[in-house]
Amino acid sequence: MKVFRMTHQREVILEEIGKCKGHPTADVLYERIKRKLPRISLATVYRNLEILSEAGMIKKLEISGRQKRFDRQLDQHHHIYCVQCHRVDNLKVEAVSPDSAAEIGYRISGCRIEFFGICPECQKKNENNQQEGDVCVTNSAAVKINGTGRLSERQREVLRALERTGCVCTGRDLAAAIELEPNKISLQLTALKKKGLVASPARCKYEITPAGKEALF
Repeated sequence: MKVFRMTHQREVILEEIGKCKGHPTADVLYERIKRKLPRISLATVYRNLEILSEAGMIKKLEISGRQKRFDRQLDQHHHIYCVQCHRVDNLKVEAVSPDSAAEIGYRISGCRIEFFGICPECQKKNENNQQEGDVCVTNSAAVKINGTGRLSERQREVLRALERTGCVCTGRDLAAAIELEPNKISLQLTALKKKGLVASPARCKYEITPAGKEALF
């Protein structure tokens, strides 16, 4: 029988998950945790997240085949995924009846229901863009931004990802978050830096600027 031990690393991981809005990935948590534990590795963060999940102290979410996310909220609830900006929110629904499973001999140990759609913020942005004659729901579309030229939908996606993390990220983290090849992320980040929407406070590290946040509205 494995004995669970609450180490300082695990305490910090739990604390950072609790501070995050939404449901962070391991890569996003790593960027936050290494500010407090500079010598920690990404592999260590992954391993401790798995241990905390197995111990029932956090929930591990596997949504729409994307990167695993983690949830500090342990009460019974489900999740809804935005197909546009990729955010994940909690959703409380009535429990599913176990009768159909019992009829074929199953003993239920749990259940997971997955919802997906377009979140309120993306709906509002889409409506505003349509009113301005621009459409932001396809990768080929572009949105007019005052003083910064035009943003492609891919550039908007990168900005959204940076805004969601709320911290400095590497290009690799962003590539994993939005499932884009690192070389393509690099091209988008270069273009956004020229527009003043993304800053690079350290080598190969990026964060959204105030102008970048304004560009999303």
